[in-house]
Amino acid sequence: MIILACDHRGYELKEKIKKFFNNESIITIDVGTYSKEGVDYPDFAKKGVAKVLEDSHNVGIFICGTGIGMSIAANRNPKIRAALCTSAKFAELARAHNDANVLVLPGSYMRANKAIRIIKVFLTTTFEGGRHFRRIKKL
Repeated sequence: MIILACDHRGYELKEKIKKFFNNESIITIDVGTYSKEGVDYPDFAKKGVAKVLEDSHNVGIFICGTGIGMSIAANRNPKIRAALCTSAKFAELARAHNDANVLVLPGSYMRANKAIRIIKVFLTTTFEGGRHFRRIKKL
């Protein structure tokens, strides 16, 4: 399952991403926020993390203004590997080398079409294992 979480600065991008998933008949769980009214990103990162951890196949897409706050908040949980990705290549490497289970996007600095390209790569790339598995275990 794909878990969506955002703060007020990520709301507009999240809604465009949701529309893309709906058009592709891909089910998501949206833990909020649900408007542009100011909220605190750690609250929604926490909600998103809880849902991601319900099943090992779940992945998250978290969005705040820069992506930095959501990254910091999500990575406080030792079972989360949240990666702020601003390119498809970063998303590919985050999955292939770091087994990232949360993609973080900068809502104030990224257009929806680029975000969707990054999401597609993130969701279709698999973890390579091997030496990368050894490194993940050290986290």
